[in-house]
Amino acid sequence: MILDERIAHNLNQQRDQMVTIGNLLSKSRLQGYYDTFRRRFGPEVLRNLDGEELLATMHEHGNRDSLVYWLEFKNDDEFPTLEFGSIAGGSALKFGIYRRAETGAWMTGHPTRQRELSEAEAIEVARRNRDQLLAGLELLERLPSASGDAQYAGLQDELSLLAPDVSDTAWGHKYFSLLYPDKLDDYHNPTYQRFYLVKLLQIPPHGDGRYACAGHFVAVANELDLPINNLTKILNELHPKPYRYWRVGTSDGSTPRNRWDFMRESECVSISWDALGDLSAVPHNRDGKEQIRALMDQHYPTTPQSVGRATQQVYNFIAAIDQDELVLASDGMTVLGIGKVTGPYTYDPTSDFPHRLPVEWLSLEEWKVPQTEGLQTSVYEMKKYPNLVEAERHVLYPQLPVLQVPVTIRPRPVPVTQVPVLSGIPGRIQSVLDRKRQVILYGPPGTGKTYWARKTALDLASYTAFGQAFNQLASDQKAAVMGEGSSNSVLVRICTFHPAYGYEDFIEGYRPTQTNGQLAFERRAGIFKQLCDDARRQPGRRFFLIVDEINRGDIPRIFGELLTILERDKRGQEVLLPLSGQPFSVPDNVYVIGTMNTADRSIALLDTALRRRFGFVELMPDKSVLGATVVSGIPLGNWLYALNQRIREYIGRDARNLQIGHAYLLENGQAVNDFAKFARIVQDDIVPLLEEYCYEDHDTLEKILGPALVDVTGQRIRHELFEPGHQADLVAALLAPTPDLVTSLAATSAQSDDDNEETDSAEEDENPDDTPPGDQ
Repeated sequence: MILDERIAHNLNQQRDQMVTIGNLLSKSRLQGYYDTFRRRFGPEVLRNLDGEELLATMHEHGNRDSLVYWLEFKNDDEFPTLEFGSIAGGSALKFGIYRRAETGAWMTGHPTRQRELSEAEAIEVARRNRDQLLAGLELLERLPSASGDAQYAGLQDELSLLAPDVSDTAWGHKYFSLLYPDKLDDYHNPTYQRFYLVKLLQIPPHGDGRYACAGHFVAVANELDLPINNLTKILNELHPKPYRYWRVGTSDGSTPRNRWDFMRESECVSISWDALGDLSAVPHNRDGKEQIRALMDQHYPTTPQSVGRATQQVYNFIAAIDQDELVLASDGMTVLGIGKVTGPYTYDPTSDFPHRLPVEWLSLEEWKVPQTEGLQTSVYEMKKYPNLVEAERHVLYPQLPVLQVPVTIRPRPVPVTQVPVLSGIPGRIQSVLDRKRQVILYGPPGTGKTYWARKTALDLASYTAFGQAFNQLASDQKAAVMGEGSSNSVLVRICTFHPAYGYEDFIEGYRPTQTNGQLAFERRAGIFKQLCDDARRQPGRRFFLIVDEINRGDIPRIFGELLTILERDKRGQEVLLPLSGQPFSVPDNVYVIGTMNTADRSIALLDTALRRRFGFVELMPDKSVLGATVVSGIPLGNWLYALNQRIREYIGRDARNLQIGHAYLLENGQAVNDFAKFARIVQDDIVPLLEEYCYEDHDTLEKILGPALVDVTGQRIRHELFEPGHQADLVAALLAPTPDLVTSLAATSAQSDDDNEETDSAEEDENPDDTPPGDQ
């Protein structure tokens, strides 16, 4: 069973009540509405529109027959749009363009930086959006029913690639869900999707897209024999509003949990900082936060970093925690009680823990969180999904054991195969290979594309041949999977494309040789033809070719007629090779994994025929890989994240593809922890790359690296900072563009996941000076 038994009972009970009072649409009525929408705006309709008619049908809010009107406002007997998830809120710019009521002009841009479009420009936007919607529908059509996490992660990646302007919008998601209601949920907000999965005691999958979670909702709806629309409406009725989860400490710092008895008996959670006084009148905005910071500076003067952390915690307590949200009264990793906030902040001047929130205790059982989060803080917003699921589990089942291992939804039914379903990035690659037999990993430099290509190929080949992962094999077995030489038993082979690489290297060609001292030419099989020949002789094994830097080669010249027979449904079909005249086919047990650096070339510039035959998996910089590593006061993960933020902000077009990957800061798979090595990486790898991106534009380079590192007047990098004896100056220069990075320096086990200044949880800290004269 996918779904918890008690939750299934509650959902079924709520369904029966809603059916009795007519609050759930029947399957036939739902299908009728879906059919109505498809007749109006389905792919057949949009494909045949163009020009002014397309623009008005797609984007004219004043036209009650337009797509945008139906998605957001139409709510009548013909089509009750609110039954299928609201996308209300924000301005009309969320659709990319809109027609201004006062002037009739088409507008686009940011709310504070709008610009007028000509009608021709507006039509081009409508065409682009239409084409991306059609591309997304094709992907959904090909998505198997009852797909699992890996398949939906692949869908997320492909939508980001083929429909980047519409897929990551609420209206785009709603459009797709109305046309494929059996494959997508109708929560159009990623936060809502993940909240309701937690309420179902499901660990949301990795990533933050709008499509990654859909497999869980599909599986639950199938188990309950409900349309997905009914499931989401039942969840909305049971839990009308998403809420957050907050860890609150229970000690004044002298002995553990010494304020817990008071909180439990008084039905409240409370914090110290009594010298700040009553904060009831502090406004819940940036000005209010600055008022608290000034009071903190006056009454608890320490370092700016400590003051900043303490300010954030107090502000979160009085302003960010809302009624009905859950608080977890904690002592270290042990949760002592879970309560629901029942009222606003109050102040008790007679107590040294005067700042209070009233709660209703829902669970008083002690348990440990599965993952470290928020230790050594007084107030912390919890965001790690295993911890949130465990909190909900203890509210529902106070005596259940702690969840240890997240459960991933797998496709149903499970196919009979020797190869298990891999998880994470290898799982995404495996999913595409199963569908298409070839995949390209793409992304900025240093994001681990070759590493993941090699790891996935080795593991998949090893499981097929020996039933174990590659790192579990004996040395002779490893050699059979990827050994030296050209033995036809080697299952994984690698080549690298470059401008001089040709058909003769890949398929077949003539090569010079000496025979009895005479120069001659002989025909030789290229690496791919040889791989196919070997695979044909061993149909029970999987053969993999990794093509590194695939975008650097002349694709049509290298692949030749191979493009015709590379597709999975054409595997086994023969073509005649022009040089040898021999028939050639690609066996079904051959897999191709390409890698490409998007800093060199956009995917859009790849050969169109190649793009149709390959699936794509995007790999982007991931600061979490660097963990909590701090080198001479520089938190590597946050430093890299901030650097990439500036790259995206200042470099302009294609900046997303020009970011710096996390692999630059890794050594033997681990984050570098030596400052000298880190400095060499910055000087020898990162700075030259950014100089290439900016190409003599030192003003932009200064905005990215900071004025302490870039001499704009002299148009040079201050390389003297990298010389011995200048470490402190170099650290200051690297931190200068984002000085608030130092607020995370003391974090040792986890960091805040929230980048929002107004609700950001305080960082974990092991330094007692950063803890208030109160709880932990």
